Amino acid sequence: MTSTATDTPVIPVTDATFAAEVLASDLPVLVDFTAAWCGPCRMIAPVLAELAEEEAGRLKIVKLDVDANPATQAAYGVLSMPTLLLFRAGEPVKSVVGARPKRRLRQDLADELPWLAPR
Repeated sequence: MTSTATDTPVIPVTDATFAAEVLASDLPVLVDFTAAWCGPCRMIAPVLAELAEEEAGRLKIVKLDVDANPATQAAYGVLSMPTLLLFRAGEPVKSVVGARPKRRLRQDLADELPWLAPR
């Protein structure tokens, strides 16, 4: 079965669901601040989907459309897309701006999540 947008392991969140899905999560959560018009956002989407599948049960990955959810974008001062914010225990602990390959993303997050280090 091929992956489609409807069965992606990356969970869409909104201003209304952000607190429950991200801030109250027992797992670390990587939030992808994205937009439909953003080319680099489309480039990193399959990377995030792969990472979400590989790290299921250890890392939750969600995406927030900034055009439809401006309150959350403004609350965290996100100005560039894609911006990835890593949350632990409801607090942002790491920010990564721009698209990158999966290996580099793992490296960028490994200081906060050592088990994510590239193999």
